[in-house]
Amino acid sequence: MKYLLLFFFLISSSARSQDIPIDYFANPLEIPLILAGSYGELRGNHFHSGLDIKTQQKEGLSIFAPADGYVSRINLSEYGYGKALYIKHPNGYTTVYAHLQSYAGIIQDYVKAAQYKKESYEVELFPEASVLPVKKGEIIGYTGDSGSSGGPHLHYEIRDGSQRPMNPMLFGVQIPDSKKPNVYSVFAYPIGGESHINQSQNRTKLRLILQKDGSYKAEDIKAFGKLGFGIVTNDQMDGASNKNGVYKITSTYNGKTKYDIAFEKFSFDETRYINRYIDYEYLEKNKSSVQKLFRETNNPLSIIKQDDMDGYIDVKDGFTSNYTITVEDFAGNQTIVNVPVEGKQLEITDSKKIKETEDFIIADQATSITKGKFSIYIPANSLYEDTYLDIQAMGDTLKFDQDLTPIHTNITITYDASNYKNEDLDKLYIGRLNYRKVPYYNSTSRSGDKLTMKTRTFGTYTLAADTNGPVIKPLNFADGKWISDNKDLKIKITDDVSGISNYRATVNGKFILMEYNYKTNVLIYDFGDGGITDTDNKLKIIVVDNAGNSSTFEATFYRKQQ
Repeated sequence: MKYLLLFFFLISSSARSQDIPIDYFANPLEIPLILAGSYGELRGNHFHSGLDIKTQQKEGLSIFAPADGYVSRINLSEYGYGKALYIKHPNGYTTVYAHLQSYAGIIQDYVKAAQYKKESYEVELFPEASVLPVKKGEIIGYTGDSGSSGGPHLHYEIRDGSQRPMNPMLFGVQIPDSKKPNVYSVFAYPIGGESHINQSQNRTKLRLILQKDGSYKAEDIKAFGKLGFGIVTNDQMDGASNKNGVYKITSTYNGKTKYDIAFEKFSFDETRYINRYIDYEYLEKNKSSVQKLFRETNNPLSIIKQDDMDGYIDVKDGFTSNYTITVEDFAGNQTIVNVPVEGKQLEITDSKKIKETEDFIIADQATSITKGKFSIYIPANSLYEDTYLDIQAMGDTLKFDQDLTPIHTNITITYDASNYKNEDLDKLYIGRLNYRKVPYYNSTSRSGDKLTMKTRTFGTYTLAADTNGPVIKPLNFADGKWISDNKDLKIKITDDVSGISNYRATVNGKFILMEYNYKTNVLIYDFGDGGITDTDNKLKIIVVDNAGNSSTFEATFYRKQQ
């Protein structure tokens, strides 16, 4: 117990030193807090900006305002955060709640009125401070699975006055965690022409040996020159098997701190630099994220708290040294890795191979390239470093290197479609081939006979067409039938080529609000909405795909009004 009290005293002292209130916010749920995802966790193209709190595999749990404040923003989207709510608090912080099933009370009424006024499910609202005030402990919404959620949970954030997400655990959110972080792999990276690890100039995986005290010792390596290291690690908390992100990673060399990373705060502007922080090529090939413990050029991440010599070490011939990695979770549990290094300059037998092509991109310069019917514009700093690209055009297909190199800002690809008939152009798009060699729709614009799209992913792109409209199918009713016992209308809408762009539903010519779940391809109208009051109802739904094809569904249903 004394160690637990000491830990919370240290956290409290740290929080006070940063002026972070640790007892201001209550928990947003009245259940034990067990995490599906932690703050700073490594996700696709971004760091996770909050806590994913498990909701016992169900929806509809009450969410409580953790402190007084007012609803400052409401955003409803079919993707991303889904139904999201933002509360501004008097102390300057904002709490965020995402993937909700619904809002509560007057908040729900306010949202519904805005949706009907706009005649759209998707709305973004910024109420004035006096419109939707909330009190600590008041129910503000209900947990759900809306948006790009992989299952029922509450995504919970705390943001500072500049809307930078901070680690909620800094504010006193306590998650039981008695387990040490997991370490799976450690890699060494030789940097420069003479550097090597065991006579190799390439990324080298080190063999780890578990010690009796729970630490790891790497098998001795013979190395020379400038080296960097990387680690594959995660954390598991009590009560869940989820592999969460760690809180802190520190590396030392002969006792001197070389690199210190802490997941406490970052801005959304910098989060895509995760692709510079991790070993992107290794991730794409092995589906495992190596966190590099060295700062390469064009890596401004603020999670890096200290970086002596950018985290690199310089190994001298004839000297023996020790490199240590300490991985820590927020509860203070640690896993330590020791890497003994014998400085020895040896003949390089495994040299680093660079595939040279005719297209060498200088990262800080804009580049325009033409290949067949394709024109490519690469803005300055789209790439993190100077890079050879393998670009080849074959008719209507463009091989635009491989997805082994990260792209930071959009690259523009334009196709000259002057050989196509004008009436066909609006149905064409530039799609990226997936693993099944099927083109995945990319948003494509047209100017005359030029088709243009933007991408942040290398791969093979091809010209594709979508000439068929979406398919619309009722699920829980039929044309001409009575459905007085129905609680809702359910309609499945699908488009297997370019995907669904938008939809609109009316009953007796009057707009009705339908919610689209892209994960199930189902449109739902809730009769509790009160928008349908007649017995004889003529339903009309128009669905448009991303290529502009539209389909119309019409049916009549009868409903006894209460």
